[in-house]
This record gives sequence, structure tokens and C-alpha cells, in this order.
Amino acid sequence: MTSEILSEAFGRIRAVVHPALKDASIEALTFRADPEANTIAWLVWHLTRVQDGHIAELMGEEQVWTADGWVDRFDLPFDPEATGYGQSTSDVASVRADAELLAGYYDAVHARTIDYLHTLTEADFARIVDTSWNPPVTLAMRLVSILSDDLQHAGQASYLRGLANRAKL
Repeated sequence: MTSEILSEAFGRIRAVVHPALKDASIEALTFRADPEANTIAWLVWHLTRVQDGHIAELMGEEQVWTADGWVDRFDLPFDPEATGYGQSTSDVASVRADAELLAGYYDAVHARTIDYLHTLTEADFARIVDTSWNPPVTLAMRLVSILSDDLQHAGQASYLRGLANRAKL
């Protein structure tokens, strides 16, 4: 039951990401509400990188980013392990991927996430996955954390898409 609920929740992120990217020009994807604001391209890349990194760690496997060659397709001037945390405004501007590339990477990570969720049993959700916090983080709480972070960024990307549309980009 928990896996089904989490799958539905991750699907809601997808339902926000895809419209934010649909038919978006590079101008819309790189639109900034002010000179230091994030862009749609960076937000979608970042939320996908975060999800990819956490899910890969939970699975004990390599990230889709490197395993499937997305790092090369994006050709960003960052370390391959970069997820966007702590990046500068110029780093944000460096993410100039088109909608198809962003959606492709997002969909690959989303599919892996859903597949992973369907391997879990109810007992798995209580497993401690991070002891660096007090209290230690369970698998269930890590998945909720990923969902929360990603849904916020997807909403930000959707809002920016509306602003870019109004600016006729």
C-alpha cells in the first residue's frame, strides 16, 4: 500500500514537470524572474539530480546520470556528482538544456524511482538509511524528503513557465 501511495505522489511531480517543459523554447527554459533567480532548466535538472542521487544511493547502484550517459548529453561545466546544491547564479545560467533533454532525463529517473518503489515491502520503509541525523532517517522519511523537495521545485518551474509565457518567450 505504501509503495502505491508513494508512486502516486511521485507521479504528481511528473504531472507538474511535463507541462512546465512542454514546447518550451530555450528562452523560456532560461528565463529568470530577476538576475539571480533560478531557471526552469536549472530547477528541473536540479530536482532530477536530487532524486537520481538519493534513489541510486538507496538502491546501492550508480546514478542514471552517469550510468546512462546523461552527464555527457548535458555537457555541463560541473563535476559529474553535482546536483545543484550551493551553485552560483552563473552555474544556474550554465544549464541551457532543451525541453526534450530535460524531459528525457527526468523520465528515466522517474521510471527508475517507480520501479524501485515496487520492489519495497512494508517492512522496508522502517529501515534506517541515514544515521547522521537525530533521529536517524528511515527509508520512508527519505522518500518523503525527496518528494517534498522535488514538488517544491516542480512548482517553482511551473510558476516560472507562467511568467515566461506572459513575457511571450
